[in-house]
Amino acid sequence: MMASRSCENFLELASGELPAVPLTPRGLPRVMTVPGIISDGNGSSDADSDNSSSAYRERKIIVANMLPLQAQKDNGTGKWRFSFDEDSPLLQLKDGFSPEAEVIYVGSLKIEIEANEQEEIAQRLLDDFKCVPTFLPHDIQKKFYYGFCKQQLWPLFHYMLPMCPDHGDRFDRQLWQAYVSANKIFADKVMEVVNPEDDFIWIHDYHLMVLPTFLRKRYKRVKLGFFLHSPFPSSEIYRTLPVRDEILKGLLNSDLIGFHTFDYARHFLSCCGRMLGLDYESKRGHIGLDYFGRTVYIKILPIGIHMGRLESVLNLPSTWNKIKEIREQFKGKKLILGVDDMDIFKGISLKLLAFEQLLLQHREMQGKLVLVQIVNPARSSGKDVQEAKRETYSTAKRINEIYGCPDYEPIILIDRPAPRYEKTAYYAVAECCIVNAVRDGMNLVPYKYIVCRQGTPSMNEAIDIQPESSRTSMLVVSEFIGCSPSLSGAIRVNPWDTDAVAEALYMAITMSEAEKQLRHEKHYRYVSSHDVAYWARSFMQDLERACKDHYDKRCWGIGLGLGFRVISLSPSFRKLSVDHIVSAYKRTSRRAIFLDYDGTVVPQSSMVRSPSPEVVNVLDALCNDPKNTVFIVSGRGRDSLSDWLAPCEKLGLAAEHGYYIRWDKASEWEALAADLDWKQIVEPIMKLYTEATDGSLMEIKESALVWHHQDADPDFGSCQAKELLSHLDNVLANEPAVVRRGQHIVEGVTKGLVAEKVLSSMVDNGNAPDFVMCIGDDRSDEDMFESILSTVSNSSLPSVPEIFACTVGQKPSKAKYYLDDTADVVRLLRGLASASNPKPRHSVQFRVAFDSVF
Repeated sequence: MMASRSCENFLELASGELPAVPLTPRGLPRVMTVPGIISDGNGSSDADSDNSSSAYRERKIIVANMLPLQAQKDNGTGKWRFSFDEDSPLLQLKDGFSPEAEVIYVGSLKIEIEANEQEEIAQRLLDDFKCVPTFLPHDIQKKFYYGFCKQQLWPLFHYMLPMCPDHGDRFDRQLWQAYVSANKIFADKVMEVVNPEDDFIWIHDYHLMVLPTFLRKRYKRVKLGFFLHSPFPSSEIYRTLPVRDEILKGLLNSDLIGFHTFDYARHFLSCCGRMLGLDYESKRGHIGLDYFGRTVYIKILPIGIHMGRLESVLNLPSTWNKIKEIREQFKGKKLILGVDDMDIFKGISLKLLAFEQLLLQHREMQGKLVLVQIVNPARSSGKDVQEAKRETYSTAKRINEIYGCPDYEPIILIDRPAPRYEKTAYYAVAECCIVNAVRDGMNLVPYKYIVCRQGTPSMNEAIDIQPESSRTSMLVVSEFIGCSPSLSGAIRVNPWDTDAVAEALYMAITMSEAEKQLRHEKHYRYVSSHDVAYWARSFMQDLERACKDHYDKRCWGIGLGLGFRVISLSPSFRKLSVDHIVSAYKRTSRRAIFLDYDGTVVPQSSMVRSPSPEVVNVLDALCNDPKNTVFIVSGRGRDSLSDWLAPCEKLGLAAEHGYYIRWDKASEWEALAADLDWKQIVEPIMKLYTEATDGSLMEIKESALVWHHQDADPDFGSCQAKELLSHLDNVLANEPAVVRRGQHIVEGVTKGLVAEKVLSSMVDNGNAPDFVMCIGDDRSDEDMFESILSTVSNSSLPSVPEIFACTVGQKPSKAKYYLDDTADVVRLLRGLASASNPKPRHSVQFRVAFDSVF
């Protein structure tokens, strides 16, 4: 039996005290993946192991708030009976996987199970349905689903802000803690059945947005996909959420994040840029975010419907009879259909007002048009739902009183649980279907309508439709729903513009049959080829691609609580050992040492920018060794570096990212590029962009012009920076200047050119280096790492020197080594100084310090 992890690191995962979570009566058994071998779920199955099982049956673990099950209690025996919910997309997506794939579901049941029955039912569901129930405690379930999900996340993601208590509930930290607790329980259940080296985990929807953090914390290389079925709001809306960073970081612990539309993905990427400072790029058609060395991919693909399930309902005799009944009931009239949940975002009342406007503007349609509005039961409760229902009924009643007559009712509300065959019959008969939601994640009503209008051979024969007759359908869809971009033949509308919606309905009804047929054929081709199986298969293929290099890199977990993330780096990237580099230092005699200043020998956070006496002594000791050529390479100016490092007479200095260079204190400063005429070209251009971009500024140096936009709007500043980069690339095409994006600097040289010049001079003087060390902490230092490697590989050196390129901090870098911080850097330099020959003046001091460390 696997020990429960329900309480492991529980309190650190959210601020405040979390509700107590009772343990599952018994951990579910691990699922057997290889005959005779059951994984125990402990160290041997951790994804940090580099060995995968040789024999393996492909498995997918689907995690969602609700299991795709229906439950009913037997009145006679009192026992629960379960069956698959054939209408659940979670069940239908299995069609997109290979027949050999095993699919396991993790989620909650729609009914509450007594504690004494949970163990037995959990075993039954696993054995019979491969389902793992979560059994959330009642208090957590209520606060998690009806509280945080439905009262806070769901309205916010649909663009509703809690401006006052009467419209939406304010953020409640207790509800957030219940959300975190529920996600932790889901994580525990996934851990009980997962084989983290091989299984793919696919998490669904906004109920479980911090679940990836729990799983990534336990298994660094877990193969994890997430799909959001709701809209993702613009950054202006999302940034109002007090726990915005925790949720963003949770999603970014996935390998692949899926959205229905580009708009939703664009909003997510904008939030990552504005709140976390992350940039994205598109490579070979795939959008990727670089997140601490891991690439988090973004998938844009709307979900589809299950064609077979819908067609099976079309072939039912009950559906045929209902079609005949509806035709007879509305003989001589044209039917417009709406099918919506009763909630404030579906725009039902706006739809009714648009229909009223249609009857008002086109009086000839009165008595000939009927709007049938099927209202699905509300998925949540509260005053907003009651207000929407009250407004819908009062509007329908008023319109029917004005435009109706004894034998004509213009609006028919079907506000009861309508059986599937009845909805299908209305779909098949309606001349036009309208989906007028003001905001909706996907909405599959238009897809279902198109398939039902196409019909099946059996249905067509039963209701006397000739096989050769053309099929038509017309759609009026809101531009604010997820399926809208995929329906290019639909009439798209702004649901708030009732006049425009009314005209769209009129156009749909009066359009020529040939045009209706063309639009229908185009839609049917798309819907039938992009079904739910296609959606699942496409997502899983991208997830496999996103995870293919999991074992090619080394992983570290950093961060506390919900700020946890994984740093993924090259397997050759390792911490630079003082013993290792001292050994190489002692056996070499022509050494080149390049050191960045800020963030490398002086902490970035230090208020005092001058070096400490210890740093000065160490640098002086290294410089006094005749075997060494030592350079400080910094973006700072000449005067500052000269003052701070004056005691180090033999130290080389490169100022302003290497534009000015001085070989020692006795030498004169020299410029690596003498021509600065390009500054006269660049300065007026950069001034224009500064004036046009609020929050930006231009910094004028002797050797460079710097355009900063860190205080500008992130999106606009980034856009302007790209435009400026392109502009300057064109005007400086024939000038001795380099345009660098990142720090937004236009400069004559880079740090890389300094390293190249120093190494070349050593070679020219017959002093070819056999030891090269370069340490830096930021983007500009990456130029040095790259230049050193390039110079060494391309030059005709008598022998290849030992190279120690080292970055400060564990992060993606061109360097092979890292040190944790400036203290580590100084400790390493102290070790090298102690190994120098002749010994420095302060050798006793260094030896004591060296021995105290090791």
